[in-house]
Amino acid sequence: MVGQKTTKQRERQGVVVSDAMDKTIVVQVSAVKPHAQYAKVIRTTDRLKAHDEQNEARVGDTVLVRECRPLSRDKTWRLIKVLERAE
Repeated sequence: MVGQKTTKQRERQGVVVSDAMDKTIVVQVSAVKPHAQYAKVIRTTDRLKAHDEQNEARVGDTVLVRECRPLSRDKTWRLIKVLERAE
């Protein structure tokens, strides 16, 4: 395929914090990394909206999501699989 650009799609692992919407889940992704200049440990959390076609993820589940084309104004991630079920 000449002229086709391939890009590496990012994958994130996080916990489902909301499944109230139809075919959409909200995933909270946490990261711990040192500050570039001051080396202080910084914790960040991102909330991603992901497409869940079969409505299989529930609140508390650990899931794997992959970046995709924009599906709506906020939704640019897609559920790949549920890694661990909540109890």
